[in-house]
Amino acid sequence: METKEVVVLVVPFVAQGHLNQLLHLSRVLSSYNLPIHVVGTTTHNRQAKLRIHGWDPTSAINIHFHEFETPKFASPPPDPNASDKFPSHLIPSFQLPSHLREPFAKLLADITPTTRRVIIIHDYLMSSVVQDVVSYENAEAYVFHCASAFTTFSYFWEGKGKPCLDDDDESYKQLMKVPAFEGSLPAEFIESMMSHQVCNTFNSGNLHDTCNVFDRKYIDFLAKEGLSGSTKQWAMGPFNPVAISDKENLGKRHMSLEWLDKQAKDSVIYVSFGTTTSLSDDEIRELANGLENSQHKFIWVLRDADKGDIFDGEVRRVELPKGFEERLGEQGLVVREWAPQLEILAHLATGGFMSHCGWNSSMESITMGVPIAAWPMHSDQPRNAILVTEVLKSGISVRDWERRGELVTSSTIETSIRKLMASDEGDAMRKRAAKLGDDVRRSVEKGGATHMEIDSFISHITR
Repeated sequence: METKEVVVLVVPFVAQGHLNQLLHLSRVLSSYNLPIHVVGTTTHNRQAKLRIHGWDPTSAINIHFHEFETPKFASPPPDPNASDKFPSHLIPSFQLPSHLREPFAKLLADITPTTRRVIIIHDYLMSSVVQDVVSYENAEAYVFHCASAFTTFSYFWEGKGKPCLDDDDESYKQLMKVPAFEGSLPAEFIESMMSHQVCNTFNSGNLHDTCNVFDRKYIDFLAKEGLSGSTKQWAMGPFNPVAISDKENLGKRHMSLEWLDKQAKDSVIYVSFGTTTSLSDDEIRELANGLENSQHKFIWVLRDADKGDIFDGEVRRVELPKGFEERLGEQGLVVREWAPQLEILAHLATGGFMSHCGWNSSMESITMGVPIAAWPMHSDQPRNAILVTEVLKSGISVRDWERRGELVTSSTIETSIRKLMASDEGDAMRKRAAKLGDDVRRSVEKGGATHMEIDSFISHITR
């Protein structure tokens, strides 16, 4: 029987932002000629492969998908008028991983006898699925954290009672700006998170989709304190591609990119709030009026939040104010479908990004050197926004998180756009963001910070 040297099993959480990051990481690891096995539900593996952009997943021959059927679950539509923006309608799908433990254990039992070492990389919300790793001497589990090291450390630091950080006044001041945990996540989801803390009993190390170029201080804090179950930390981001190949888009270029081709450099603000945010009719009206009144060019991706099963049933078509699209002319483009965000951010005409500050969006914007108008909605987003606006100083805040229950008016939106796109302060942020993007993109080159981190992790797991 032939014995393989090292096999990697990747176990993502079922939300789009988590699926996307670990599929990108699978591509990176497969380039080292390691066989990668992605474990998930049939529905969510299909979703991840459909939406990946910047590379062609069919070209990654070392990536193998294991798709397990799970019980049918309710996939209610999102509630745009909910009192908070957390996608509570997704919680039924978030409970699906509990059904994956048994098929994962069987896969592990099949692979370990023929492999010198099995490496499991699992989302921190999936540790209950992979807990049978403790039964195998030749298996190691590594926890993937889906936010910045700044945000990840802030949670651990807060949980420890906010201890002093070796007289590092600047770091302490920055962390003190993060908003309270309450209000960003519902109690039901917090209880679910706590049930996954079992990972601390078998954690061989922690992987982060972040870059030492800007997050080294907080990676070092995590390593020194050992707060995350292990002192071993690898900042291996950006996972997303840092250069877009035109060859991959030949003959199927998205209309938004063709529209951007006609615009001046840094003249367009891109507006998108990710896959888990639904805006109410009032919010859409104010945003539409704010965009129009700003008199700046824009691309607005106007989609409702995902359901737990994006392939099941109808999707709400969001209505715009009467006559809005007819009045736009050449000022803006409204996109109601899945948009190639990475390519849009990489385009020379894109000069700003109004964003919810989910970590995928934040990391893609940082990578492409685009400043952010931060409008966080829930979860880690308020803390990611602090990183962007207060630590990196490559963005502005659209509204204060403490006032999240209030309707953001069109005049506030208009002012934010003009500040980011047409002011000395905005120009300075654009220069800082561009410099940071250059540094991050260089980090993946041979000898760069990210390249060395990835090499270090590969050396560690193939030792």
